[in-house]
Amino acid sequence: MKILVTGGAGFIGSNFIFYELANSEDDIVCLDKLTYAGNMKTLASVMDEPRFAFERGDIADVDFVESVFKKHRPDIVVNFAAESHVDRSIEQPDVFLKTNVLGTQNLLEACRRHGVTRFHQVSTDEVYGDLPLDRPDLFFTEETPLHTSSPYSASKAAADLLVQAYSRTYRLPVSISRCSNNYGPYHFPEKLIPLMISRALADEPLPVYGKGENVRDWLYVEDHCAAIDLVMRKGREGEVYNIGGHNERRNIDVVKTILRELGKPETLITYVTDRPGHDMRYAIDPTKIHRELGWLPKTGFDEGVSRTVKWYLDNKAWWQDIIAGDYKDYYERMYGGR
Repeated sequence: MKILVTGGAGFIGSNFIFYELANSEDDIVCLDKLTYAGNMKTLASVMDEPRFAFERGDIADVDFVESVFKKHRPDIVVNFAAESHVDRSIEQPDVFLKTNVLGTQNLLEACRRHGVTRFHQVSTDEVYGDLPLDRPDLFFTEETPLHTSSPYSASKAAADLLVQAYSRTYRLPVSISRCSNNYGPYHFPEKLIPLMISRALADEPLPVYGKGENVRDWLYVEDHCAAIDLVMRKGREGEVYNIGGHNERRNIDVVKTILRELGKPETLITYVTDRPGHDMRYAIDPTKIHRELGWLPKTGFDEGVSRTVKWYLDNKAWWQDIIAGDYKDYYERMYGGR
């Protein structure tokens, strides 16, 4: 088969491409706009792979998407392409609506025209809103009502609803997965774990929102890729599958774990003013995907952090090139005045 992976030069998309090339015989086409989070250096190891092709462009560009579908005739489309940083969505919500909503709708139309056998939408647990810290017994299930908190999560929820509408109205074969926070190799340096690693290595202050009590369920990216592969191949059409790591941690505890791994002092931690609408707790119940497809995460949090820190130590050139660019200006906008 031929799999079109949109957003494949980003963090999770690139790891998914590596996973498929290593674990399947399928051909992979990567479509990516190469915005700030897309990095061709990430794909350097597969650019000469005979089963891999790259197309640069925007999923919101109707003519471009049509040309890619006509050229490559994909059997499956996996949509990772999205603006995904909550802080950036608060700054520029219109960009998120264009890519995450209109871009998804454009892909769905192309899939309908070209008879794609499966469109898989990679979504997020943030569409469910948050859970109270004093109710550790509560988890997000596939039946949890959507209750978004930011322009980012609202745009992803809207995309999910479009995907479900195309399933019901046009009988387009679709599936959706909603994952918890991912971490691992090639994670863009503005996200929590790589941000803390890079700043700790430079002995710079580590900015932690509020008191650092917000809880996230952490999922090692390779485990996530294995789950997506199962859903797109064997998941029931029209269904939503939650993918969680069973690795809930407070943000402050995540930061302290990284400091211990690097042998750095906790005095580097600096508490900054919390961001607007900051969700308190995410926690996913992955019972459905385990029951139907046999998936469970293989990587515990401490092991995953250790592997992630080692990767950043071994691949400094990749993230240092990013930090040296426009990212510095963004960092100052986000944290400089807090």
